[in-house]
Amino acid sequence: MAKLHAFKGFRPGKENVSEVASRPYDVLNSKEARDEVSGNQWSFLHVVKPEVDLPENRDLHSDEVYIKGKENLEKLIDEGYFKQDQTELLYVYGQTMFGKRQYGIVGCAAVDDYLNDVIKKHELTRPDKEEDRMNHIRVTNFNAEPVFFAYPDHPELDSIVADVVSGEAEYDFTTEDGVGHHFWLVTGSKDINRIIEIFDREIQFTYVADGHHRTAAAALVGQERKRQNPGHRGDEEYNYFLAVHFPASQLTIIDYNRVVKDLNGMSPEEFLEELGEGFIVKEKGTEIYKPDELHNFGLYLEGKWYSLTARPGTFNDEDPIGCLDVTLLSEQVLGPLLNITDLRKSRRIDFVGGIRGLEELTRRVDSGEMAVAFALYPVTMKQLMDIADNGMIMPPKTTWFEPKLRSGLVIHSLK
Repeated sequence: MAKLHAFKGFRPGKENVSEVASRPYDVLNSKEARDEVSGNQWSFLHVVKPEVDLPENRDLHSDEVYIKGKENLEKLIDEGYFKQDQTELLYVYGQTMFGKRQYGIVGCAAVDDYLNDVIKKHELTRPDKEEDRMNHIRVTNFNAEPVFFAYPDHPELDSIVADVVSGEAEYDFTTEDGVGHHFWLVTGSKDINRIIEIFDREIQFTYVADGHHRTAAAALVGQERKRQNPGHRGDEEYNYFLAVHFPASQLTIIDYNRVVKDLNGMSPEEFLEELGEGFIVKEKGTEIYKPDELHNFGLYLEGKWYSLTARPGTFNDEDPIGCLDVTLLSEQVLGPLLNITDLRKSRRIDFVGGIRGLEELTRRVDSGEMAVAFALYPVTMKQLMDIADNGMIMPPKTTWFEPKLRSGLVIHSLK
């Protein structure tokens, strides 16, 4: 069963939270982060992307970068922008986007749960990215950003959370992207203990929704600290890492689309003819076509949109991986027709999160940068959980969760 750990969080004051809270480190490149922190010395990006305070040519993985992040975090604490709660608490983090609200329980997950597969994963991680976040944790001694987890719906947890959020929020603000962020403290020991008990006795598995590299890094640092401590007891803070746990039914996965630079030597007419072998192809004109069900795709080519519907026999709905539209596209189009066989390494393909809208696909094709775009129907949470439960790994760039968690609302000390 899944462990949930209450902790004494470090948090900004109400008057500072909208100034401090930032987008997560991995949704901005260094230039975008520099632009975002301009005029705001307290943005949490100074902690999670500390290269913004160093010369632009600095190696992003140098010791100097991690040390600067530690200095910036210590400054936030020393100057009173972050203060530690005096008792061990849980928290509730609510987000509102497009009129829909989701509520996550903020607490620490257990390193042992990650190592023992109680925390289920669905993506591969890259060692270089793991090492980057491990160094950030090692040097700062904090889990500075939460990871994004899902758990199977549980009515009693819903009821406890509903009671908590009926009170006044500690933080309540809207960011420039129109997303509302709402944050409550779970202060009653009865509620805290019952939430922890439900996880410990009734939540068999939790699932990494977003943040596989941060999750792996936090767990590996915890394991490292355990080996380094001859007096290890098992209750030290390094045995836990910061996570926001959402009921699966509340989460929204949006489409993750593909654009390709060329047609592998084919003319548009030849390409459409080849597609007809595995798909029912229907021209839709110049208006954007958005897929409306699994195994249906939007195709944008030479100023026109097409509907592609996979023919029976080209997919396997009994196979958790084989039924994915990203698998179908790779096996029926990207590999055999366009000769793109390694999505992680090919420079002929790029990926566009659905939050940018399908207009971004038309823009990139119309500009001449790309030759063709594919719009995909989003993966469901059931598909994600089935894959994780079967110990399988999703193809690259399959899921895109929105809204993203803001960083800097609460952080967890490993001390």
